[in-house]
Parts: sequence; C-alpha cells; structure tokens
Amino acid sequence: MTPRTTEREVIDGPAGALEVAINAPVAALAGVALIAHPLPTEGGTLDNKVVHTLAKTFFALGYASVRFNFRGVGRSAGTFDEGNGETEDALAALVYGHQRFGESLPIVLAGFSFGSFVQTRVAHRVSAARMVLIAPAVNRFRAERVPPDTIVVHGEQDDVVPLPDVFAWARPQELPIIVFPGCGHFFHGRLLQLQHVITGQWRKQ
Repeated sequence: MTPRTTEREVIDGPAGALEVAINAPVAALAGVALIAHPLPTEGGTLDNKVVHTLAKTFFALGYASVRFNFRGVGRSAGTFDEGNGETEDALAALVYGHQRFGESLPIVLAGFSFGSFVQTRVAHRVSAARMVLIAPAVNRFRAERVPPDTIVVHGEQDDVVPLPDVFAWARPQELPIIVFPGCGHFFHGRLLQLQHVITGQWRKQ
C-alpha cells in the first residue's frame, strides 16, 4: 500500500461532506474493511499511524480498506457528536464502500481508541464478518459488547485507556485481550509488530 494506491474523495455524509480514503488491491477482493480513527477532539484523523497500519494490514490481506474522517475533521463537515453522529458517519462510509466494491463482500470493522468505541456501535447495525479493536476507548465512552472472535489489542502501559478498564469491559464477555508489554496507547515503535500480530490472528480464523 503506497500513496499512489490511495484514493481520497469527498462523498455525501449525514452531516454534509464526508472525506474518505480508499486503498484497494487490484486482485479479487476478500472483503471491505472499514477503519475508524481516534478521538477527533484530540487530533485524531484518518491519517493516524495506527489507523494507517490497520489499512495497510487489511490491504495486504486482500481487503479494500475504507478510512474516513469523522464529522468536523479534515474535509468532513459537521461537529463532534460524542459518538452518535460519528456512528452515522461510519455507516455512510460503509455504504459507499459496498456500493463501490460490491454489496455481497464481507465486512470487517476495525478501529483505534475512540474509533473502536464507534465500531462497537456500528457492529449492532450491520452484519460484520469480524472486528479488530486497537486500544478501545472503554473508559470515557460506553463500548458495546462485541462478538467472541473479536481481536482486541492493548498496551500494558496505556495511560489514555488503562488496561484494567479494558479488562473490566472484556471480563463479562469472556473476551481475550492481546497485551503488548511495555507499550503505550499509540504503539510507538510497535506498529510493525501490531501488523504481524493482527495478520497472524486473522490467518488462524
């Protein structure tokens, strides 16, 4: 995945303009991966390095990756809506991806931090084949329950979303968590490892 394989467009969204970035392999697609970025009010965008790593990972796995800027970010219209409007933004981006690449393709939902929270909401509105949640923001926002095969990765030393909070969310679901020792919220220096772990878990399916 390179800048040359990235297409950026502005589509119609629920709050007006919605900016999307598409990376699609030239071969037959395995599905559409919708990827959501971290908290807009803290500088989160579709170009966040963890979000980019997710897009690169799914591109390599044969998926068309669809990233988008939540309302009020980049060229997307609107203002922050605590996850409510952002859920609608995600659904609009997914509709666009399906219209472009095929309604019958499987859906993958992936997100980082606030984006993970939004994807737990999206998962209750669509039928997704699987989910990948990186450092899910379960302390500030009420993340929903997720399917048992969801891949969840978190840093041991995350000071934005403390690991005990993620365990408290996961425990009633009996949901496994992959923990990166010595790693913070933004996975500094660990992005290649993150890509390898997700790929390995995906291929075990």
